[in-house]
Amino acid sequence: MELNEVSARSHAIRQKYHALEEKHHGSRWTVEEDALAFLTDAALVGRLTMDQQGRWPKTSNDELAQKIGESVWWLAILAERTGLSLEECVEKFLTEKEAWLNK
Repeated sequence: MELNEVSARSHAIRQKYHALEEKHHGSRWTVEEDALAFLTDAALVGRLTMDQQGRWPKTSNDELAQKIGESVWWLAILAERTGLSLEECVEKFLTEKEAWLNK
């Protein structure tokens, strides 16, 4: 799957969540709330990875793949909500790291 497709599908899903937020709470989550939700899921990726590697008492039921996918989803949302392109962010990062490591 291409990153632009990830971004488009992520945006469509987030719009449906925004509708639920407005229905149940009267307003959409802020960008800061989205960032906090991402951080929560990113922390769970760490804990679930430790669990998978036998470095943490068993607490999950194979949620690692789900939380990795959800973290990528949140990153696509955060890029879009802050006016950035997920594809351009990833491309810039990879290009700079490759250049730095190839010195």
